[in-house]
Amino acid sequence: DLRSCGFHPLLLIHPVLFVSHSTRLLAATTLRNVLGTKNLAEILSERESISHNMQSSLDEATDPWGVKVERVEIKDVRLPVQLQRAMAAEAEAAREARAKVIAAEGEQRASRALKEAAEVINESPAALQLRYLQTLSQISAEKNSTIIFPLPIDLISNLVSK
Repeated sequence: DLRSCGFHPLLLIHPVLFVSHSTRLLAATTLRNVLGTKNLAEILSERESISHNMQSSLDEATDPWGVKVERVEIKDVRLPVQLQRAMAAEAEAAREARAKVIAAEGEQRASRALKEAAEVINESPAALQLRYLQTLSQISAEKNSTIIFPLPIDLISNLVSK
């Protein structure tokens, strides 16, 4: 919204025809120049500051025409549909990237835990047998009719060699 008024009657007789139209064109050009230097977040959060700076700039530029710019107000910020789609696609890509990073970090933690468990089992063969017993206990707690008994490879090789 742009409010202006003539303040100096002699200057209004200026070679600039259609002062109101020229002032609006100047406002549009100034707005494009200002918005071109800012990102969307800055535009949305600094609307009052942008309006004030535009008012000062426009008032100075229209002073020789005998026009005083009383107020500049940015009421609404509308983006072209194509830009909205591009921003939505960028946001979706950023969410997917964050999800992949989180999944990779989870895999990394799980790998570390498995490595530590393997080291514990490697240091103590009794720990592996305890783990077998825990697994059997969990399997037997389920209401399945088939139970598979995991046997250590060394036990099977002893049976086969006899």
